[in-house]
Amino acid sequence: MTSLLDVNGLTKTFGGLVAVNNVTIQIQARSISAIIGPNGAGKTTLFNLLTGIYQPDKGSVVFAGKGLVGLRPDQVNAAGMTRTFQSIRLFHNMTVLENVMVGMHARLRVSLLQTLFRPPAFGRQEAHVRQRASELLRFVGLGGRGDEISRNLPYGDQRRIELARALAGDPKLILLDEPTAGMNPNESETAMNLFRRVRDDLGVTVVLIEHDMKVVMGISEHISVLDYGEKIAEGTPAEIRSNQRVIEAYLGRRAASEHPPLPAS
Repeated sequence: MTSLLDVNGLTKTFGGLVAVNNVTIQIQARSISAIIGPNGAGKTTLFNLLTGIYQPDKGSVVFAGKGLVGLRPDQVNAAGMTRTFQSIRLFHNMTVLENVMVGMHARLRVSLLQTLFRPPAFGRQEAHVRQRASELLRFVGLGGRGDEISRNLPYGDQRRIELARALAGDPKLILLDEPTAGMNPNESETAMNLFRRVRDDLGVTVVLIEHDMKVVMGISEHISVLDYGEKIAEGTPAEIRSNQRVIEAYLGRRAASEHPPLPAS
């Protein structure tokens, strides 16, 4: 498999706090990978560094052969990396379809004059955007609900809207920040199947931050573990599940000595 994302020596400090410390990670193309660790381990900060929300103090991020350090979030998005967030960030007064259409803005070629005067070329592009957004809603299981106001949909469906919006940017890689948080086991299983389809049917590489170990172990091909901003382990689910340092990071040294490996899928 070909490496799509190369993170090398990434470091970020906030005052005296080292949030991410010399982290090196490789993500293979068309894979599903997870980044895990206890609360405060630096996982979301790492995502923020990858997507241009924060700039690193040291290190490099190379995506599809292009350096991303110094780029704005919209430029990272245009390069082919999109994301979702821990907290749902929809435009709650807009329709489901409109929310997904927003995700295509980086791919559009629309001038201010075209927006004001709406020539035929603008209409054709708008029709294409609507069609693609509708296709993505069907893909995530929300076909026929595009005209509903997004805030009226259940929590799990709002997560699906977020995923569809992230996919609307036609990404090569999608970062999912705790995508199954707040879901029951059946919803989590459905979400896992959807993430597999994102990889298998759309060819999009998936990287997720997730606290649900059954989800992590059940879907990931490769796992990187952070603790206090440092990468302490990486490997397959089987390797991570029995890694003593990982168990100690989650449970503490004393509890880990009397505890079995982390749960399997």
